[in-house]
Amino acid sequence: MPRTVAEIIEEIRQKPRRLELPGNPRYQPASLVPYFGYDNLVRFQIEVEWALWKALAKVGILPVGAVALLTEDLKEKLYNETTTTLQDAVEKEITRHDIRALIRIIHQIVDPILAKWTHFPATSYDIIDTARIIAYKRAFWEVSLPSILQLVSLLRNKVIEFVDTLQIGRTHGQHAEPVTVGFWIATILSRILDITKNLIEKETKLVGKFSGPVGAYNAQVVFGLENLAQINFGRTFEELVLEELGLVPGPISTQILSPEPLARFLFEYTLLSGALSQLALDCRNLQRTEIAEIGEPFEADQSGSSAMPYKRNPITWENTQGMGIIVKIEFFKVLEGLLSEHQRDLITSSVMREFPGIVVFTQYQLENLIRVIPWISINPEALGRNFEMTRNMATGEAVYLALIMAGYQGDAHHLVNQTLVPRAHSSKQNLASELIGLAAEDQELQAVVENIPPEIIKMLQRPEQFTGRARQKALEIAGAAEQLTDQWAGGRIK
Repeated sequence: MPRTVAEIIEEIRQKPRRLELPGNPRYQPASLVPYFGYDNLVRFQIEVEWALWKALAKVGILPVGAVALLTEDLKEKLYNETTTTLQDAVEKEITRHDIRALIRIIHQIVDPILAKWTHFPATSYDIIDTARIIAYKRAFWEVSLPSILQLVSLLRNKVIEFVDTLQIGRTHGQHAEPVTVGFWIATILSRILDITKNLIEKETKLVGKFSGPVGAYNAQVVFGLENLAQINFGRTFEELVLEELGLVPGPISTQILSPEPLARFLFEYTLLSGALSQLALDCRNLQRTEIAEIGEPFEADQSGSSAMPYKRNPITWENTQGMGIIVKIEFFKVLEGLLSEHQRDLITSSVMREFPGIVVFTQYQLENLIRVIPWISINPEALGRNFEMTRNMATGEAVYLALIMAGYQGDAHHLVNQTLVPRAHSSKQNLASELIGLAAEDQELQAVVENIPPEIIKMLQRPEQFTGRARQKALEIAGAAEQLTDQWAGGRIK
C-alpha cells in the first residue's frame, strides 16, 4: 500500500540534508551550497509559490484569512521542512511530477485555507524556470562577483608589484621581445575585466516568467487576475508576481523561458573559466624546471610526488586548467537546451538541472586562484637567465625597421634574418653590434647605418630598454581593475 505524504515527510525528516553540488565531490565550493546544494534547490521554488500568494493577495483574490497566514515564520517553516530529497520521494512514490509533489508537501504544512490557493494559476515551469533564475542571480551577486573582484584586486596588486620586472616575451613557445611580468599578468587581467563587465550586463537580462502552460496567460485572463492587476496597479499579474522576487518578465515566453538570456549568461562564465585557465596554463609553463620564473606556494607538509620527494608539482595550476576543460564540456549541455518541440518538451529538463555545474566549477577555479595568487613567487635569477639566453636577438624587429627608416634599399628583414642572426648566434654579440660590424665591411650599408639616430643605436644595444609601452599598458589595466572593484565592491547598484 502506498505511503502518504505525511509518512514520507516523517521518514525524510530523520535524514541529514544532502548539500552536494553538481559534479565530483572533490570540487565543491561551500560558498555555493545555499544556492545549488541539492536539498536547497527546492527553496527557490517555494519562494516563487510564496510570491504567487503575495500577488494573489494584492489583487484581492486570496481570502483575508489566508493573507493573515503569510508570515515570515510560515515562510521559514516551509524552508526548513521542505527539501529536494523530500520532493523527490513524494514525486517517485505518489505524484510522478516534481511540482505536484511540492504542492502536496505544502498542503501538509500550511493551513487548508491557504493551501487551496497554492499554485493558482501557475504551470510547473512558471515555478521551475523562475526559481532557477533566482538561484543564478543570487549566486552571482553574493558569491561569484565578490570572488571575481577579490581575484581582480589580487592580480592588480601583482601587476603593480612586477610592472618593472623584466621578462622575455614569448610567442609560439619561443622567446620573442621583452615585456615585464606586470605586463604579462595585465594581459590576462584585462580579459577578466572584460568578461566581468559582460557578466554583469548579461545578469541584468535574466528574466522570470509567470505566463501559464503555453505562455499566453490563458487562465489569468479568464479568471480576471490580469484585469485586476491592470486596474489596481497598472501592471500585469505576471509583473506583480515577479516583482516580489526582484525580477521582470521576458517580452514573451512559451511554457518555458526563451533559452538565450541564460545561455549568454552561462557563456560568460565559460569565458571566465577560460581566462582563469589561461592564467593557470601560463603559470604552469613558467614553473617548468627549465624556465622556473614563477612558483606556486608549497606548504610545509605538502608532497609534490608520491615517489619523488624533491618534486614540487604545479597542482593548483593543473587543477584550475582541468576545471576549465570541464566547464567547456558543461556548456555544450547549454547549447543542447536551445531547442524544444513546440511549447516545450521534457528532453532537456534533466540536462538543465546540470547547468549550475558551470557556475560551480568556475567558482572552484576562482577560489583556487584567490588562495595562491598572493603567495606566488617570482624568481629574479631565472628571469634574468632566461632573458640572457636570447638577449642578443631581442631587438631583431627594431633593427630591421631601423634599416628601413634609414633608407636601406634591400630587404631589411632578409638581411637581419639571413645574415645578422647567424653572425650573432656565432659571436654571441647583439644584432646591432653585428650590423655595425657588417657596415664596416660595406660602404653602402655604412651610409645607411650612419642615418640611424644615435639614440636608436644605443637602444638597439640595450634590449632591456626595448619594452615599448609595456609599463604604461600594465598600469592602465591596473587602473581599470581598481575602477571596476571600486564600482562594484558594494554589490548591485540599486
